[in-house]
Amino acid sequence: MSIAKLAQTTRSEGDPQVLRKGPSSLSGADRLARALGWFSIGLGVTELVAPGRIVRTLGLHGKEALVRGYGARELASALPTLSVDKSAGLASRIAGDALDLATLSSALTPDNPKRRNAAVATALVAGITLLDIAAYAGTKAVHRRGPGSGRDYSGRSGLPGGPQASRGLARQDFTIPPDYRAEGTVAKALPAAS
Repeated sequence: MSIAKLAQTTRSEGDPQVLRKGPSSLSGADRLARALGWFSIGLGVTELVAPGRIVRTLGLHGKEALVRGYGARELASALPTLSVDKSAGLASRIAGDALDLATLSSALTPDNPKRRNAAVATALVAGITLLDIAAYAGTKAVHRRGPGSGRDYSGRSGLPGGPQASRGLARQDFTIPPDYRAEGTVAKALPAAS
């Protein structure tokens, strides 16, 4: 079910209907960051719920508490990654990837019978790290503010014709409704409408 159709079920009578969804204002880097944030939630929950299975698969016996801690870290980095300020969450994910790679490197020893699984996991984490770095660089570039950002808003006033063209427009062809009219001494203090 699309968001537009779902919105119809919750709309009050008299509200305008949502006929179709408009184009997304998210950049490619924002969409990648959002996907990585949801990936963090999935991985974090898995690491919290099934650390024993993960350590057995990778040959990291005795590291269940560490994997649980990594799960909590994944969830903590997912929240800012899914927020407006994605760069903080992505930076946290990159630091977490470095910890993951260091932990996985300890499972790549010749005496680990699950070394092949650990090598595959290491390659996957390295790929995710590259995606995290790309998303971080992309969101920083897209959302850069201030001097050197390439955005110049100095000519904007918020008024389509400029401030001079907007002066007095509220008074033109404006009639004060009877229930809004001031009476008595207040009315005498107001300037007369022309």
